[in-house]
Parts: sequence; C-alpha cells; structure tokens
Amino acid sequence: MLRRYRNAGEPLSCEPVAQGLLNRGYRLFTTHGTYFLKHHLDGDHQLIARQHRATQRLQALGVPVAPPVESADGDTVAVIEGRCYALHPWVEGRHRDGSQLTAAESRRLGGLLGRVHTCLERVMRRDSAPPLHEGPYHENRYDESLDQGIFDRSSHDSPDPADTFELIDELLALARGRTPGDPFDALAEHRLVERRALLEQHAHRRPAPGAEPATGWVHGDFHPLNLLYRGGEPAAIVDWDRLGVQPRAEEAVRAAAIFFVRPTGELELPKVRAYARAYRRAAGAAASELAAAVHRVWWERLNDFWVLRWRYQLDDRRADPLFAAVSALAVWWTREYEAVCEAFSD
Repeated sequence: MLRRYRNAGEPLSCEPVAQGLLNRGYRLFTTHGTYFLKHHLDGDHQLIARQHRATQRLQALGVPVAPPVESADGDTVAVIEGRCYALHPWVEGRHRDGSQLTAAESRRLGGLLGRVHTCLERVMRRDSAPPLHEGPYHENRYDESLDQGIFDRSSHDSPDPADTFELIDELLALARGRTPGDPFDALAEHRLVERRALLEQHAHRRPAPGAEPATGWVHGDFHPLNLLYRGGEPAAIVDWDRLGVQPRAEEAVRAAAIFFVRPTGELELPKVRAYARAYRRAAGAAASELAAAVHRVWWERLNDFWVLRWRYQLDDRRADPLFAAVSALAVWWTREYEAVCEAFSD
C-alpha cells in the first residue's frame, strides 16, 4: 500500500489503535513519519471518496480536520484485494469530555459545531450526489457505532412507542433470563420497567410528523471520541463515516447530551447554555429550532435502548459501562425537561 504514495516511506510497525464494526484503525510508523491507517469495512469506494472530498474542502475553510493523504495518482482510497483503506496524517492530541471543558471551551465547542454545519452547507453544494446517510437516529434498526448508540431510519419520523413497548418486553425477558444474573441485569430490569412507565405517561408527547427542525449536512457522529484536542484547542474532528443530511439542531443537542452528561445522568446545564448560545450564533439557528430539537432528541432518548440491545441481542458488552449514565439521563431529562429546553434555547 505505501508504494502508492510518493513520500510515505517504508513501513516500520503497524499497531491497532481502534477496533470497531464500521472500520478498523492502526497507527502506522514509517521511515518518513507516523500515519493513521484506516480500514473501511463498508468498502464503498465512491462514498468514502466523497467523505474525503468533504474534509479536504473543510480544511481549506479552516475547519480542524485531518484529510487523507493522496496517492501518487491523486486518489485517497486504496483498494487492495477488494478492501478499502485510507492513509491519514497522525494527529497528536487527546479526547476531552465536557467535564474537562471550561465554560469558555464549551462556548468554543458549540461555535465549532455551528461552523462545521455552515461550512458543510458550502462545500457539499459542489457535490450533487445523493446524501450518504439521510434521516436522524432511530432505535429500531441496529447500527454499528459503539460511541453513540445511533440507529438509522429512512425518514425523520419519531419512534413509535408501540414498537418500543414490544422491545422493552423482549429485553426484559432476556435480562430476566440470565442465569445467574448480575448487578447489571438487575439495573437493566429496573430501568426497563421504569422507562415503560414513563412512556405510558408521556406517549401523547410523541413529536408530530413534520415537526423536525431544518435539515442540512452534518458530521453525523460528533462526540468526544471523534474530536482530538491539542491543549485547549480542537486539533481535528475525525471519523466522517456518517456524513449526511439530518436535522442540524438535533446533532447539536445529541452532541451536548454526550459531552456534558455527568456519570449520574444529569447534564451540566451552565456549560450546555454556553455551548448552545455559541452554536446558535455560528449556525444562524433560532432558539425555536433548538427547542424543537430538544423535544425530538428527548423523545428519541426515551425510546432508546441501544446499550441493552448490544448486550442482550448481540452478546456484545463493550458498551455496558455507558449504561448507567445513558439510562439515568432519560429519566432526569424527563423530570427536568423545561430546564433543559431553556438551557438550549435561552
């Protein structure tokens, strides 16, 4: 593969740095430097190249990204034995969640995401092909992203509680059927019963069709593990596999719900407020757009059991450590709905 590039050097070592279902990543050391080698498991050359073009154009606009290295023939996707690879410059940096951000850094984060959305609108006008991923996240179709529990759907309709009740019954049976059970299974049973009661109480608040905020091009997976910091400044937004068209403000709300959630399930609302104000300024989004997004994402979270689906349906426990905070957030958000809405729209 390295022979396809003019100045990549000779390989010295190649170490796995990430293991996922959407792709695999490696830290590649060569005689000329260090690279991030990405193996795209979906193997769609055209779509991967489109993501690459987007990041190249974003970089030209000053957005912190890490576009791939071009091969000698100008391609950014290397296809070897039917497998797709991309070589990126290695970005030194670290991940930071909301607890590690100051109020000023939270504002910069919101401003950065707003700038991503406005810049994507500019660069994607030049790409007339259909969107890569259209529609927000939904719980009823499995998706491979470990970091966010996100689920595709082909429309912007909100989850149907009738479907969720069926899923709750299925997951309850699986949790109760574990022998011997453990504390996680007990917590899962408690949260499932609790969530069913909340859904019965709030079923009438399902967002109406057509109530979604304005759609536009979004990163699709904006969260702490896809943002590298160098000191206090963002160095690179990575992993653009879910680039697509969705309600933009919903990505802003989802990202905040991941960055600023405490281990006990509450959101750090002062930081959320600073982040949301900066996002609205940078994206040109109205307070009403954020309020609508808060309602739809709250409903989405109320119907979401991605961690339990990974554990009980797929026998995959990698996301288990996230369940306590994720499940508590849905309950807290329901109780503090007005305060959360105000923080995003004030």
